Amino acid sequence: MGAAGSKLEKALGDQFPEGERYFGLENFGNTCYCNSVLQALYFCVPFREQLLEYYSSHEIGADAEDNLLTCLADLFTQINLQKKKTGVIAPKRFVQRLKKQNELFRSYMHQDAHEFLNFLLNELVDILEKEDQSAKKEGGTSSPSEKTVNGPKNPQANGVQKEPLVTWVHKNFQGILTNETRCLRCETVTARDEAFFDLSLDIEQNSSITSCLKNFSSTETLNAEDKFFCDKCCSLQEAQKRMKIKKPPHILVIHLKRFKYIEQLGRYKKLSYRVVFPLELKLSNTVEDADSEYSLFAVVVHVGSGPNHGHYVSLVKSHNHWLFFDDENVEMIDESAVQTFFGSAQEYSSNTDHGYILFYESLCANKS
Repeated sequence: MGAAGSKLEKALGDQFPEGERYFGLENFGNTCYCNSVLQALYFCVPFREQLLEYYSSHEIGADAEDNLLTCLADLFTQINLQKKKTGVIAPKRFVQRLKKQNELFRSYMHQDAHEFLNFLLNELVDILEKEDQSAKKEGGTSSPSEKTVNGPKNPQANGVQKEPLVTWVHKNFQGILTNETRCLRCETVTARDEAFFDLSLDIEQNSSITSCLKNFSSTETLNAEDKFFCDKCCSLQEAQKRMKIKKPPHILVIHLKRFKYIEQLGRYKKLSYRVVFPLELKLSNTVEDADSEYSLFAVVVHVGSGPNHGHYVSLVKSHNHWLFFDDENVEMIDESAVQTFFGSAQEYSSNTDHGYILFYESLCANKS
C-alpha cells in the first residue's frame, strides 16, 4: 500500500482534505464483505462522528468487556488518529469479535455484505439500549438515547421488537414505512407502521432505482385466498394494499436483491441486471408527497457471477472526490466510473461488478 498510498496522495495533491484519512483494510481470508461495509460506514460522516464521540466519552479500558460497538469505535478512532494520511490498518480486533459473536461469520466461506450490515446495525442498537438501561438503573442521567417523540409505540427495526428508544444509530439510519390496506367494501383504511434500517428492492433488467422504488410502493390487490380481515366488516374482504415511506431516514440504505432463488434450479442465482442508481435521488413515494432529496456517497459492489463466491469492494465519495476501496488498496476514480457498476444489459457479460448496497445521505439533513 506504501506505493499506492503515495500515489493517492500525489493524485489528490493540494486537494487532500484537511484531517481526512484514507486507509485500506487488511483481509483476513474472505473478510472483504466486512471491509467494504466498514469503509462505507466510515465515510458516513454523521455516523463516524457519533462513534468517535462515543469512544472519547466512554473510557474504554484494556480490561473492559469487548463488544462490537467498542471494537468498531476503536477501529474508527485508530484510522482517524493516524499520523499518515494513507496506509493500511488491520481490523483484527473487530473481525475476531464479529466471529465470536455470530457463528454465521466464522467460516471462510463467501459471506453476504447486506446480512453483515443488518446484523451490525441491530447489534449496535442492542448494545446502546443495554447501556441506556443500566445507566438508568444506576440513576445516571446521561443517556445515549432519547424517548421517541410522537413515534410508533414499538417500532420494529427489521422485524425485531424494540423499546421506544432512539439511539444515534436510529437517528442516522431509521426510517418508518406505513403499510396501508383499504377494504374494498367499506373503504376503511388500516395503517400499520414499521421501522427500517434499509430498503430491500426487487430489481428488473434495464431499470432504475426510481422505478424499483415505484414498484416497492405499488398497489397490490388482495383477493381469493389472500383476502384481508376487515375489523369494520368483521369478515374477510377484498382489499388494496400499498407500502409508503412515512418518515424518510437521514441515511437511506438501499439493498438491491441481486440474489434470487430459482425454483427450477433449486438454488440461488445472481441477477446481473442493469439498474441505474443516480448520484442525486428524489424519493417520491412518501406519505407527505414532498420529495426528499438524497445524494449518493457510497456503494458496496459485489464482484463475481454467482452468489456463493466472489468479492466485495466499495466506492466512496469523500470531499467531492470518488475513491475505490478494495481491501488494502485505495485509489482515486473519476465520478463517471460509478456508472460502470450499474450492471449488465445482457444476461452474459464479462462485467461482473455490480452495485449491491447503496448509501444515500439526505440533503435536508445537511441543510438543517
